[in-house]
Amino acid sequence: MNRLSSTPALFIVLVLLSGFGLSGCLTLGPDFEPPVVDVPAAYRFAPADSGSDQDLKWWELFKDPVLYELVTTALENNQDLKTALSRIEEARFSYGVTRADQFPAVDLGAGASVGNYAGTRSTYTNNNYYVAPNLSWELDFWGKFKRSTAAAQAEILASAYGAWAVRTTLISDVVSAYYQLLDYRQRLNMSRETLISRQEGLDIITKRFDKGIIPEIDVNQAQIQLEVAAGAIPSYERLIAKTEHQLKLLMGFLPGAVRTGIALEKQALPPMIPVGMPASLLERRPEIKRALALVHASNEKIGVAVAQRFPAISLTGALGLASSEVSNITTSGGIWNVSGGLLGPLFDFNKSKFRVEVVKEQTRQALFSYQEVVLTAFKEVEDALVEVDTYRRESEASQRKVTAAENAYKLSFERYDKGVSSYLEVLDSQRTLFSAQLEYSLNRQLYFNAYVKLYKALGGGWLSKRTDAVENVVMPNNDAP
Repeated sequence: MNRLSSTPALFIVLVLLSGFGLSGCLTLGPDFEPPVVDVPAAYRFAPADSGSDQDLKWWELFKDPVLYELVTTALENNQDLKTALSRIEEARFSYGVTRADQFPAVDLGAGASVGNYAGTRSTYTNNNYYVAPNLSWELDFWGKFKRSTAAAQAEILASAYGAWAVRTTLISDVVSAYYQLLDYRQRLNMSRETLISRQEGLDIITKRFDKGIIPEIDVNQAQIQLEVAAGAIPSYERLIAKTEHQLKLLMGFLPGAVRTGIALEKQALPPMIPVGMPASLLERRPEIKRALALVHASNEKIGVAVAQRFPAISLTGALGLASSEVSNITTSGGIWNVSGGLLGPLFDFNKSKFRVEVVKEQTRQALFSYQEVVLTAFKEVEDALVEVDTYRRESEASQRKVTAAENAYKLSFERYDKGVSSYLEVLDSQRTLFSAQLEYSLNRQLYFNAYVKLYKALGGGWLSKRTDAVENVVMPNNDAP
């Protein structure tokens, strides 16, 4: 069998090598420069001993094994988090598609035909057979594909930080719902205990009324307070069920009961979360990193749009076999072809120019969004810091209020029992005590959830060098395929 001449094959190789040399000679469009953000020197409401955030494991601050189990289960099963992680893989595959445009594409062509017509009628029957790999390659002379690849890389990071933001939100939602559940269960227990106490009081009042010692209005007032406590019970049962269902949803399960651990009143308050310096918020808050990556991606697309205003330079080639007889296709049927082409806009009514302006405006919008995310992040940190401080003081005041209300109720009932005061005084002290107990439970829950908000606002769940770790994990290998 005769071999194809080495001259055409060598020529094609030389053309390809020259193409690699010309590819990426220019890179049009602006290079990305991270925007400068003016950050304060310190947080307005940060405690003096806020410390450092290095190697902080936030989930260890709340000493509740059941809570830790709920969070772990949610991280394994939550559907929103699975979707966010899938988006990272989608972005990685999209990057592969985009990056492949930088390299030659080789297709295989084959065909056969028979007939007496090949543009003009012939008196002979012609047979044609061919098989040939076809090479096509658009040179990245203006850096269009390089810019597209860089944009795809930035979009991978945006997806990764988006997933991290979903993870942060998920943990905070689970912890917040857990403390709400503890609060509702504690208030339900308070309502039940109050109902028992008021039922006992009503029994005593009824016996006194039956003996003619007190008027009927005292009985009616006692009945009213009894029903107030009784009505609170189904209300909190409803809130408990709905909160349990929400927790189950976050954990990726059907609605059902949720086990809790330490009661709210016995939960140990976590230590103050180190807030660090304001500038570090730009590095650890995933929403900020995601917005910055989107600015980067949009900036790279400007270069793509600029490059599309210039001619596209392409190379094509074929190296194969063809013959009018099947038996000759492998003996004397060698064929080869190399060609180059240039195609670019000549007059398109400024379409290419407007395309560049569109992408520039999209980049400006991405920058504005980034700046808004930064401002919102600092606001949320300051809000959370002031909530931690103020809810702490409210919780302490509520606790003292409960202690005073308990003593006032005891004294008022003794005064009423001795005939010194009316039953109105007892009713007033009952209402005050019940209200103070519910208020204390609520304030304590809000105090715990203030820590949750601070965790989320600071980019919760961070570890030292977390940013580098995310980038190393999600970024694909840049070596040529």
